[in-house]
Amino acid sequence: MRRKDKEIKDKSAIEEILRQAAVCRIAMCDVGVPYVVPMSFGYEDGCLHLHSALEGRKIDVLKHNPIVCFELEIGQELVGDENPCKTSLKYRSVIGYGRAVFVEDREEKKRSLDAIVRHYSGETYNYPEESLNEVAIIRIHVESMTGKQSGG
Repeated sequence: MRRKDKEIKDKSAIEEILRQAAVCRIAMCDVGVPYVVPMSFGYEDGCLHLHSALEGRKIDVLKHNPIVCFELEIGQELVGDENPCKTSLKYRSVIGYGRAVFVEDREEKKRSLDAIVRHYSGETYNYPEESLNEVAIIRIHVESMTGKQSGG
């Protein structure tokens, strides 16, 4: 990271950003072309858990190239100034890298879905068996991540 003064080094502070963020952006490479999608997610046991439709560009890209970059942020606030060149943004963010795998085992699917539901509601849910056939579960094994904060 170029700006060491903005780096968040404490792992618990980085994981707090992961717990508070509402959206996770997943970046992929589609035959040399960048592709980014915002997704709802859960984070547990060093993995991001995502759900998706069974078909689509994201699924096709990840089947060919499972390497991803992800980004999340919290606390975004524009810090204005009379001089627009001095306007800045306050935020805390995490950027990381990992490898996506498709979860096929039904119990593992339920655990991933629980991680997602807990992230947003703090609860779990009893998933109808047929719904497990209608959803793709993607687990990203986080290989590295860094945190950054800007006070604006």
